Amino acid sequence: MVPDSSGSRGCPKCGHTETDVGEISTTGGGLSKMFDIQTNSFKVVSCVACGYSELYRDRTAGSSDIVDVFLG
Repeated sequence: MVPDSSGSRGCPKCGHTETDVGEISTTGGGLSKMFDIQTNSFKVVSCVACGYSELYRDRTAGSSDIVDVFLG
């Protein structure tokens, strides 16, 4: 994300800096889809102010690194 003209960082849409982190799981293809087996896990980082959200594949143990990516 590119900082706005004031030099601050935050949500790419509204500039707010407070986030909420959640999780979702999805099926893959083939047999996992047929049997509804959740094979993909994602962290969802959402701006508290405007609701803008980004998905990140869950490969890390902590969510603080993901929030840092979202905010820049």
